[in-house]
Amino acid sequence: MSTYALSDCWTMTRRELAHWARQPVQVLVLLVFPVMLLLMFGYLIGGGRGVAGSYVDFLVPGMLALTMAFGLEGTMLAVTQDLNKGVIDRFRAMPMANGAVLVGRCTADMLQSAVGLAVLIGVGHAIGWRAHGTPGAFLGAVGLLLLFRFAMLWIGIHLAMVAGKPEMVQAVQILVWPVGFLSNAFATPGSMPSWLGTAVEWNPMSQTATAVRDLFGGPGGEPGHVGAAVLWPLALVAVFFPLAVRRFARLSR
Repeated sequence: MSTYALSDCWTMTRRELAHWARQPVQVLVLLVFPVMLLLMFGYLIGGGRGVAGSYVDFLVPGMLALTMAFGLEGTMLAVTQDLNKGVIDRFRAMPMANGAVLVGRCTADMLQSAVGLAVLIGVGHAIGWRAHGTPGAFLGAVGLLLLFRFAMLWIGIHLAMVAGKPEMVQAVQILVWPVGFLSNAFATPGSMPSWLGTAVEWNPMSQTATAVRDLFGGPGGEPGHVGAAVLWPLALVAVFFPLAVRRFARLSR
C-alpha cells in the first residue's frame, strides 16, 4: 500500500474516532454490555457444567472471545449510513484511495475492540480471574482475540453492504447471536448432547476460546488449538475481505 493510500486510510480512521467524542453514550454501552454479561453469567446465572477448576477462570476467556464476535452493529450501521446519506458519493468525488473508508472504519473498530478487551480483562481480574501463563502467552492470547475480531469485522462490513439500509442491520446482527452462544464460551462441549457438542467444537469462536484458555493457563484450554485459532480467522478474512472490497467498488461506481 502506497504512502498516499495509507494517508487516506488514516484520515478516515480519524474521522471515525471523532465520532466517539460526539457519541460517548454509544461507546459506553459497547464497553459496558460485555461487562454486564460477564457479571451476569459469573454471579447471577452461574454455571460451570463440565468445568474442572474455577468457573471464573473458564468464563473470562470465553467472554473475551464472545466480545470479539459481538458489537459489530456499530460498524455495520456506520457503513450503511454513509452509503445512504451520500457520504460515499462525496468521498468518491475526492482524490482518495479506493477502500480507504472501509479500512479507516475497520481500524477505528479495532482500536475500540482493544479498549474493550482491556476493560473486560480488568473487570475479570477484579472478580478473581488470573492469567497463569507467561507474559508472552498472554500477549499471544490477546493477539488471537484481536485476529478473530478482525475477521468478524470484515464479515460484518460485507453483510452491511449486502443489507444496504441501517434498518436491515439489526436483522443481520441477529445472525451473530447463534454463532456466539453456540460455542464453548459458557460451558464445555462435553456437557452438551453429542450432536450439539460436535457443532460447538467446530465453531471458529470455540477454537479461539479454547486456544486462549490454554495460553492463559486456565481450565478448558487444550494444547494444539492455536493453529486452528489462527487459520480460521485468516480463512474468513481471505473470503470476506475481497468480497467486501469488490462490493464497495461496485457501490462506488
